[in-house]
Amino acid sequence: MKKIGITGSISSGKTTVSKILSAGKGPFFSADLVVKKLYQKKSFKKKILKIFKFRNTKNIKKSLKQKILENKNNLKIMEKIIHPIVRDEMKKFIKRNKKKNFIFLEIPLLIESKLMKNFDKIIFVKASKSIRLKRFKKKGGSKELFTMLNKKQLSDARKIKYCDHIIVNEKNKKTLKKNLLDILKLYE
Repeated sequence: MKKIGITGSISSGKTTVSKILSAGKGPFFSADLVVKKLYQKKSFKKKILKIFKFRNTKNIKKSLKQKILENKNNLKIMEKIIHPIVRDEMKKFIKRNKKKNFIFLEIPLLIESKLMKNFDKIIFVKASKSIRLKRFKKKGGSKELFTMLNKKQLSDARKIKYCDHIIVNEKNKKTLKKNLLDILKLYE
């Protein structure tokens, strides 16, 4: 089994890359999807309500974004809750799929979390800051939140040092797909 890690800076196109790579080649794990599902669980919402003293769980994500913008230590609190859950789910995914030739794991903070040893190959998805900001805003994010989250991540130059392949995701999907499939051919 080859464990392929996919990482990159915020809004670089990691999910698009992961879907292209995994299509017909192997199962795909998304840390972001694990987090999204967490926000749908009543027990998680109750925990967040208690910690941040929210009155209700309606618009909990919006309320959390505001809390994080008010004080970036709130992001650290959230990471301490979320990261262990994501790691546990990642381990379960790897165990469930140990007989597959390839598995693909999209982990936004793979380098920052020092998870490199868990992967056979790491692909870094790169895009300019202006393109990433445009993508982030298109999904409903603010420039202020983008700037804060972007500053929290290591620079592209530092992350690239730990990666086996760099994919620039600034053009069309056709070019992206060709470049990604060329990388996969190296390991088939």
